Formats: sequence, structure tokens, C-alpha cells
Amino acid sequence: MIFFRNMGLDELQQVLDWAAAEGWNPGLDDAVSFHAADPEGFFVACDGEDIVAAISVVNHSEAYAFLGLYLCLPEYRGKGIGYALWQHALAHAGTRCVGLDGVQAQQANYERSGFVRSGETVRYAGRIAADTHPAVRLMQPTEAGAVVALEARASGQAKPYLERWVRGDTTRQTFVLDRGGEIAGFATVRACRAGAKIGPFWAQTAEDARALLQVAAIPFGESVMIDVPTRSDLLGGICDDMGLTPGFRTARMYRGTAPDSAERLFAVATLELG
Repeated sequence: MIFFRNMGLDELQQVLDWAAAEGWNPGLDDAVSFHAADPEGFFVACDGEDIVAAISVVNHSEAYAFLGLYLCLPEYRGKGIGYALWQHALAHAGTRCVGLDGVQAQQANYERSGFVRSGETVRYAGRIAADTHPAVRLMQPTEAGAVVALEARASGQAKPYLERWVRGDTTRQTFVLDRGGEIAGFATVRACRAGAKIGPFWAQTAEDARALLQVAAIPFGESVMIDVPTRSDLLGGICDDMGLTPGFRTARMYRGTAPDSAERLFAVATLELG
């Protein structure tokens, strides 16, 4: 008999292993940061004691939530289990606006659930010529709040989980571009199953963006990925110029009023939590 329940932290690690098998390439230490964002926002479908499907609907604020980690084991697909879990999890968001980054093949299905396409997110990947820069340094722990506030301004939506996400440890580092004691840009880079991912990322000028990307390529090797919204066309062009190749694309969709931002040098933290 299939039933739904909340997902535990250890089970989230198992689901991230599924995501890795699907080619999503999660970070080495994503589970703790993900789960802390909203411990009640992760759900599984179970067949007896076995987990067969998963989804997250993380409430970032009283007005905004994000859907991700929507996975179902192949042998349980086509039985209505995933969609039933989808409906169960969406109830957690209540009347909040809900965002998601979905593969193009599922866009029509999401539209039937009231989601409207607002653009794309493009993953750029490749090798960057890593280099230091006199204005770019590691973020100090006391600066995490300021970085999160700047990310909220750039993305159009506050996400409290990022205060934990941007703090450095053995698998992730955040760099800031310091201009006269003010943070003029930032980049978080985290080690993944393959290479590293940069995000969130924000800069004010193309020159600053290049400097941050080159420094972010230092800690975990020069092979990096960065998820760039199509509205951030200036950053996409810089990625092209620096030898990164556009590849994996997702449709950014919202059920409800989408956050408002027009930043052109911005990249998202993670497709799973927005």
C-alpha cells in the first residue's frame, strides 16, 4: 500500500543519490543545508518500508515557496504515485507563490497544475582559468547576513536557508568582492559529485563577474558549473566568453505572482531550492 510522509535527513541523502544517478550532480554536502531550509518541506511516497518517490516544497517565507527534488523510481512511474505525492506536497505551500525549475519535457504537466513559464535557467559548464584578484577575498562569517540580503535583492525573494548555505566549510567557500569595505559582488562555490557548482552569484559589472568566476574556480579545481537565468543575459555572455558551454536547460515556472528582479549578472544557488 502506498502512503506519504515527511522525509528524514538520512532519507534526503538517499534521494540525493537518486538525483546523482539521474545526472543532476548534487553537492557533496547538500543534504544538511537543504533539510534545514524547511524540515517539514520534504516528502516521500512509500511502498511498505521502501521509499519509491520524493519531492520537496520548501517554504522560504510567508509568501514564497519552491518545489524541487521531484523523483520517482522507474518501476513506479506511470501509476499516478508521483502526481499524488505532488499534490500532497503542494498543500504544504498553502497560498504561497511556488516556483520551480523543471525540465522542458514536463512543462505541459506543470502548466496543468497552474504553473506559468517565466523564462529559462541555463547551466554553463567547463573549465575556467583560475586566478586570484586583489579585491576578491573569502567571506567572513559575520558577513553572511549581508550576502544573503544582497542575494534577495538580486533574485527578488529572500531565502533564509542561504545564511547557512554561504558559510564556508570543507566542501564550500564564499568569496566577496570588497570595494572600499563594501561587498560589491559574491560567489559561493561548492564541491559536487563531479567538479564544482557556483551559486548563488551576483556582480555589479562584467569585470567584477570575471574576477569572481576566476577566483571561484580555485578551491575545487577549474571544472565548474553555474546555473544562469536567461534574464541574466550579460552573465550568460561572459560565461560564453570564458569558455563555458551552455547545456542543460530548465523552465523557470511559477504558480502565483513571480518575484520581480531584472539583475543581469546573477546566478541561482541551486535548482532544487531556487
